[in-house]
Amino acid sequence: MGVSLKPLREQVMVITGASSGIGLCTAKFAAAGGARVVLAARNGEALADIERQITTDGGQATHVVADVGRRADVQRIADTAIQRFGGFDTWVNDAGISIWGKLEEVSDEDHRRLFDTNFWGVVYGSLVAAKHLRQRGGALINLGSEVSEVAVPIQGMYAASKHAVKGFTDALRLELEMDAAPVSVTLIRPAAIDTPFTQHARNYFDREPKLPPPVYPPKEVARAILHAAVRPKRDIFVGGASRMLTAMSHQAPRLMDWMNEKLMPKEHFRNEPARDHAGALHQPKLGGRIRGEHPGYVTQTSLYTRAATHPGITGAILAVAAGAAVALLAGAGGSEERN
Repeated sequence: MGVSLKPLREQVMVITGASSGIGLCTAKFAAAGGARVVLAARNGEALADIERQITTDGGQATHVVADVGRRADVQRIADTAIQRFGGFDTWVNDAGISIWGKLEEVSDEDHRRLFDTNFWGVVYGSLVAAKHLRQRGGALINLGSEVSEVAVPIQGMYAASKHAVKGFTDALRLELEMDAAPVSVTLIRPAAIDTPFTQHARNYFDREPKLPPPVYPPKEVARAILHAAVRPKRDIFVGGASRMLTAMSHQAPRLMDWMNEKLMPKEHFRNEPARDHAGALHQPKLGGRIRGEHPGYVTQTSLYTRAATHPGITGAILAVAAGAAVALLAGAGGSEERN
């Protein structure tokens, strides 16, 4: 790309969705690495607590209570970063929400609210950030998903929003490169991550939602984000499952359809009644927590992602991953494995 990025310790980093999950984990890692962080989310109480924790530990932080679905709020995040720290070098669009529900049964109001956060929040954040970074240089990092190119049932509008995020991010990257703007644009594409994601989701079903396996810890995504903040990358898949899903959707789309139709629905639920149908779609909740309550095994490390972000070991590990992918594709027709 020809874009030069500052070391983390010299950066100011803006992070939306910073009150929990991936955003919170990234903020803590970034502050520990010397970055000054601007925390943004709807939950002001949680943000204030997180800011106090960071400053107590010797870091520098400020926070902005903002709804990323409102452009004026997003502009206020940028203005705060400029007023407090003189500008920003990396902007991370992390805020996101989901809905557990069939597309025909979810209300228009809920569908629009999801898109306000997941898509328009990324659009507003990206455009506000790009205007500043064109002059200063830096990194724009958007959170996509393993479903950025894969359709899934039960979370259909979430998948649609992540498809839209990918299309927008790719188009913005092209326009910035056409103008030779000194801005790196990265799409992070995580697999299922053990955050409060399911507790935040709006749930139309009578059973408690859960994430389909394999599930990875938030620290793997945070590390990928911080990598993209200092080294220009087009895309980073977090979790080999994310990369494999995308490859299978391209190479064997009808097989992927069959697998998602037959295997995905049952993997979306726990065997227990729903606890909270409203979630955090319209009102914030459960701030201050990085990890979720996934009932199954959480893979502690993504070898694929570590290899992709550390070129020195890429060849050996990716060769193993490629072999595993070929074996899976060869036997997927009779397998009950999702990934």
